[in-house]
Amino acid sequence: MTAAFYRPCWVDIDTAALRQNWRALKKRLEPAVAMLAVVKANAYGHGLATCARVAAQEKAAMLGVSSVEEGIAVRKTGLDLPVLVLGSLYPFSGFPLLFKYHLTPTIASLQAAEALDQLARSRGKKHPVHLKVDTGFGRIGVRAGTGEAALTFIRKAARLTGLKVEGLYTHFSSADVDARYTRRQHTLFQDLRRAAAQIGVRPRWIHEANSSALLRFPETHSTMVRPGLAFYGVDPYKGASTTVALEPVLTWKSRVVFLKTVPAGFPVSYAKTWTSKRQTRVATLAVGYADGYPRILSNKSHVLIAGCRVPVIGRITMDMIMVDVTNVPSVRVGDEAVLIGKQGRESISAGELAGAALTNPYEILCRIADRVPRIVR
Repeated sequence: MTAAFYRPCWVDIDTAALRQNWRALKKRLEPAVAMLAVVKANAYGHGLATCARVAAQEKAAMLGVSSVEEGIAVRKTGLDLPVLVLGSLYPFSGFPLLFKYHLTPTIASLQAAEALDQLARSRGKKHPVHLKVDTGFGRIGVRAGTGEAALTFIRKAARLTGLKVEGLYTHFSSADVDARYTRRQHTLFQDLRRAAAQIGVRPRWIHEANSSALLRFPETHSTMVRPGLAFYGVDPYKGASTTVALEPVLTWKSRVVFLKTVPAGFPVSYAKTWTSKRQTRVATLAVGYADGYPRILSNKSHVLIAGCRVPVIGRITMDMIMVDVTNVPSVRVGDEAVLIGKQGRESISAGELAGAALTNPYEILCRIADRVPRIVR
């Protein structure tokens, strides 16, 4: 149940759309291929508890989080689905919590493997892990394709008696924009997987495909895929809508909280970056950069009011923005404004805002602040 809120700035979460997206993605896979739902970063701003529950109901094999803290948050929802911590766990002080909350860590170095092994053996346990290799991303994981380093890492980790190697994975850097490089990463990974199998290391879960690879490169599906952005109904690359029909799960809304008419030559907001060229009707909305609406969108973006696109004018402030509604005379205080989503025949996507803000949809969604209530439909 959502707590009462009084400031009109909120997000609607459409669980029916979330389910539809999951099922649409599942249809792209062979029956034996499992799906891990990426719910890190508060499920990309959509609400971890809600999205994790839907994924569990849709028979996700696993949930993906970025940290021990997020794994604990999943467990506090009451879900017992396997949870893979995708991020680095250095400096290893959180390792005891892996046992308490039954979380599966990513092991990206022999140092981490040996530290967890020692702790597991001291507890008389054999803890599940997924080994991470770097095929060309440059973040975490032992580099593949550089002599025997990655294979040696896998061999030594598999020999540690306190660990159970349940997974082997990598991550694509450019599956949305660079097919050749993605296929190169895939080849390196599959060569390493086969080499590991030859020395007797055959994990149940072999995974490399994110949302873009799931849709663009079926050869990367392996035994499990990791949809994130597509699960939430956002096209992971330009043209994805021609491959799969996704429904945006999140709609971000506010209301008109003040109306005024200003004369020509009147500056609006900080630093006078916008000045009226005519008599202008200005509507103030209860949303600002403290809610996650990027300040860089000042004088660049639009919102929807009364089914019309109206421009944001002046600097976006911490808690409020102003828009020009001169051409929509019907607007009244209390009218609903859509920041991301549909209203009438118009729509504004996270991708549109991302383009104007010189970023990607992930950041637009993830930065929606916790103080913005999520209303689950």
